[in-house]
Amino acid sequence: MMASDYRRDAVIDITRPPSFSGGLDFAGLTYSVTNKQKVDGQWAWQEVDLLHRITGYAPKRCVTAVMGPSGAGKSTFLDGLAGRIVSGSLKGRVSLDGVEMSPSLIKRSSAYIMQDDRLFPMLTVYETLMFAADFRLGSISRADKKQRVEKLIEQLGLTSSRNTYIGDEGMRGVSGGERRRVSIGVDIIHGPALLFLDEPTSGLDSTSAHSVIERVHHIARAGSTVILTIHQPSYRIQMLLDHLIILARGQLMFIGAPKDVAGHLGRMGRKVPAGENSIEHLLDVIQEYDLSEVGVTALAEFCLTGLKPPRVSKKDQHSVSTVQTTPVLAGREGALGAGERSGNKQSGMEEFDHSVRSPWASSRSPWSGSHSGIMETLKFPPSRHRRDYHPQRRSNNPTSLSPGYYTYSNEILSGTPTPHSSDYTVNEDDYLTPNMLGGSPSEHVGLMGLGPKFANSYMAEVWVLMRRNFTNIRRTPELFLSRQMVLTVMGVMMATMFLHPKDSPQGITNRLSFFIFTVCLFFFSSNDAVPAFIQERFIFIRETSHNAYRASSYTIAGLVTYLPFLLVQAATYAIIVWFALSLHGSFHYFLLVLFVSLLATNSFVVFISSIVPNFILGYATVIALTALFFLFCGYFLNSDSIPRGWKWMNEISTMKYPYEGLLMNEFVKDYNFMTDPLTGHTVTGEDILRQMSLKSKESAKWEMVLYLLGWAVFYRILFYLILRFASKNQRS
Repeated sequence: MMASDYRRDAVIDITRPPSFSGGLDFAGLTYSVTNKQKVDGQWAWQEVDLLHRITGYAPKRCVTAVMGPSGAGKSTFLDGLAGRIVSGSLKGRVSLDGVEMSPSLIKRSSAYIMQDDRLFPMLTVYETLMFAADFRLGSISRADKKQRVEKLIEQLGLTSSRNTYIGDEGMRGVSGGERRRVSIGVDIIHGPALLFLDEPTSGLDSTSAHSVIERVHHIARAGSTVILTIHQPSYRIQMLLDHLIILARGQLMFIGAPKDVAGHLGRMGRKVPAGENSIEHLLDVIQEYDLSEVGVTALAEFCLTGLKPPRVSKKDQHSVSTVQTTPVLAGREGALGAGERSGNKQSGMEEFDHSVRSPWASSRSPWSGSHSGIMETLKFPPSRHRRDYHPQRRSNNPTSLSPGYYTYSNEILSGTPTPHSSDYTVNEDDYLTPNMLGGSPSEHVGLMGLGPKFANSYMAEVWVLMRRNFTNIRRTPELFLSRQMVLTVMGVMMATMFLHPKDSPQGITNRLSFFIFTVCLFFFSSNDAVPAFIQERFIFIRETSHNAYRASSYTIAGLVTYLPFLLVQAATYAIIVWFALSLHGSFHYFLLVLFVSLLATNSFVVFISSIVPNFILGYATVIALTALFFLFCGYFLNSDSIPRGWKWMNEISTMKYPYEGLLMNEFVKDYNFMTDPLTGHTVTGEDILRQMSLKSKESAKWEMVLYLLGWAVFYRILFYLILRFASKNQRS
């Protein structure tokens, strides 16, 4: 048989061990993107697989580590399993305990700990976990939540830092390892069936990293399926890993228990040198093939088919050896002869359905069936990179293996003691949320789809968010006091500069200058909201990615929280300047316009903050748009004098409405401001408004308030839509 014939007819089988008792299954995961690349001197669009038909499993009650060199696709693979890739972009199937997973269901049954710890710096460890409990454990009593948090703090080794602030770059708080454990605690408070961690040891020293993985190991033993990405773990951390998935260039290099890596290398013909770590040696081998002309595809084929890859050494990394045609069988059976391969090839051949299903397809998982004591077969779609594979079924007799199948002896012993486990008392109830149905959450993943999407009612979410907002404001009073101080100081300056203006032409000019400056002051004073939300946006994305609360409740809570502070700021300025300048009209209307102005500009700034990537661009955008609003507000040119092509700018200028409203309130219709010395005509407020193309009706000034409120609502709605549909931590 020719080598090409064998490669074309080779079979693929990634199987679970007989002891597999549940967990996450994934089949044929493929994620492609279109990149612009230079081919033969010309730019062309090419489709590139970031993940190429990865098939395997992650056992329950075990820590599964996804490893590989830089650019292997570890984080992409983790995002694919966690449902963080936009539906339709990812091909393949994902199931938990034999149940097909939808994006909505995986959100409710999993937690995802990002590489960066996004926490509120001014909350203590206990407060951070309590707020997480309020969001995720809405159905239990307050006393039970406190008990759960206290037990979690003890299990995570955070007792000594219980009342310590989280801290940030500007304020000393908990250590890096403690902060990482707090991040884990926030996401496991509700006992998720699935726990994903992206580089949980990144940026930590060896002791802190080991402590974090040790806690994660306990969480897995308590009943969760834990999958994490990790780069170059220490030997102590490797001892805590139960299951490995090694990738390179988006392809599967190895899947199985760490103890099976040496055997995998031996069958490849790459014996592990004495005293060298087998996992590190496998990564070195992968690096050798990646730098050679052979590439890592040969290793991927060996993992799937048992076809021994060509030998590549460091001396001849750029020379291609002849492909060895003898397949290598894993397990205890050894290699079969060509005659047996030929005979088996003629029997049981079936054509595979080449259509790749969505990972959220409703079809039954390939491993959903259960055959006691029998290794189940998973058929794998044909490779798109090299040649098509035509899988064939294997006999139900576990001792009779079809040729070319590669079986790992990766039995997971759930009772294997954890290093240093005697230092901790681990109970399944320590991490898993009490379930009225009984059992762990993963056992009821199918029933969870019928439950509520959010743990709390709408009003309960708003109340918890408001309490957290008030706590943060109380701990960081400078956010409120800075704006309060600016408005107070500027109010005093305005009061002394324009003290008791006369009802003369100069006095009228002074009043106009005062009003336009007041409007600009109130709009520019809200710019400090730009970095505030940008910093909080990452926390919002992390919390809402697993349905901690609704985007609408977050929007309402943020609005209601700041209303009293905006009212205090407007009232402070209004009281200072109203009596000093002897202003006319209604004080209550004057105060209302200032308050609604702050509300409108705050909504505008928050909306801009939601669409810019950083606060530098946010400041630039807010300042540029505010300057345009100022130019077209009607101060430099009244509405009738603005060119027709720019009329629309006058209408969308949020500064126009408070400015015109304040003028209508000040220049009262029947009030006599002065007498014209030439004509002897008495100039009333109505005359002044007419010269500025403004209406003198009482109803007109209230229309300005309604317009301002409308803009405030409009910007808040845009803010909500951005949060709801554009602030998702997903790959496109």
